[in-house]
Amino acid sequence: MARSNDEIRAIVAAQRIEFINLQFTDIVGMVKNVTIPVEQLDDCLDHGVWFDGSSIEGFARIAESDMFLVPDADSYAMIPWDSAAGYPTARLICDVFTPDGKPFAGDPRAILKHAVSEAAQLGMGYNVGPELEFFLFKTDANGKPIADPHDVAGYFDVSTDLASHIRRQMVRALSAFGIEVEAAHHEVAIGQHEIDFKYGPALRTADHAVTFRTTLKAIAQQQGLHATFMPKPISGINGSGMHVHQSLSDLKTGQNLFYDANDPYGLSATARHFIAGLLAHAKGMIAILAPLINSYKRLVPGYEAPVYLSWGRTNRSALVRVPRISPQRPQATRAELRCPDPACNPYLAFAVMLMAGLDGIKRKLPLAAAAEEDLYHVDPRARNLETLPGSLGDALVELQRDEVITSAIGPHVLERFVEAKTQEWESYHLAVSQWEIDRYLSVY
Repeated sequence: MARSNDEIRAIVAAQRIEFINLQFTDIVGMVKNVTIPVEQLDDCLDHGVWFDGSSIEGFARIAESDMFLVPDADSYAMIPWDSAAGYPTARLICDVFTPDGKPFAGDPRAILKHAVSEAAQLGMGYNVGPELEFFLFKTDANGKPIADPHDVAGYFDVSTDLASHIRRQMVRALSAFGIEVEAAHHEVAIGQHEIDFKYGPALRTADHAVTFRTTLKAIAQQQGLHATFMPKPISGINGSGMHVHQSLSDLKTGQNLFYDANDPYGLSATARHFIAGLLAHAKGMIAILAPLINSYKRLVPGYEAPVYLSWGRTNRSALVRVPRISPQRPQATRAELRCPDPACNPYLAFAVMLMAGLDGIKRKLPLAAAAEEDLYHVDPRARNLETLPGSLGDALVELQRDEVITSAIGPHVLERFVEAKTQEWESYHLAVSQWEIDRYLSVY
């Protein structure tokens, strides 16, 4: 049941909060913040807070800059590190509105809300569970991060895992925001970690994913470390992904619509069409799911990151993996999309995934046979497998070709996103890298 404004006022008084952080994200997923003293909370809850959107990445031109924030009362949480520092502060995640009271077309949260409402019109709820991997790096004397892993541990290691106590602090901080953690462990690469939180409705889970990144960075900083969600910070070892488990549920009964006991994979026709939609639009949405130039250094063969447009159960080289389903737990039936990385904007990522899957359902797209062999060791031409774009530049081209994905994010976000990422791509091409210096300077 949603919290009322009066309940928020009572909690704020009981916790002796002095400041409120009003949070939202820009188009590329960076958290933005307007802080108000608690004395302004009543006016904020009743009328919202005005701000200038012209300086926010992808938001508005100077001539259309005025907009206001409306807090989501259910997102209220006390910020543990600010409060421990002697500044009792809470946060509220906000929706962004234009002066005429309409949802702002450039607000990523509004875009996900619209996608979720499209599913709801079909009687379906969209549930997701992202697995965000990250690295902990050391910092120099000035606090600047350096690409030096904090430990030398490997997958599930104990004796060489120097960050187990830090992950516990992170879990405790996440709990303060109402994020229920299910597991935390060291990942495959040195200095790499994963903390998994509970599967749930897409909008609240996207809120949690954004909070997750902010929280882990804050806790790492307290330890003199830097938590990075850069997809491939070190060459030659595994990068960081954000595998997204997803399913649809019946809004009336709560039943998982992906399960069918009579199917060899336990998948219903709805699930098969949804997965087919993910595969059909993978090229078009990869720029949203893997939005950095660096993202495509991760999406290469050999490091458990997908390249080929395929699906399977045991195959971790496939783009979509269907975890083995227990007949005793049909509610756990899901599809895992393995190409997103943790640098993406979760609101936009979940929105395009949902709309891709719904397109597969609406058009009843057939699902090709599963690929269970290691695709890195077979000739993809023999299997007639397509591949993801190999660079951000190619991904931007595919994005603009895909009418389902461009419609999902809308013309405002499409224009601003492509503009920002094209500038990033062109800047990369003009830069002279250390690799080029090492390779060519002494030879030529």
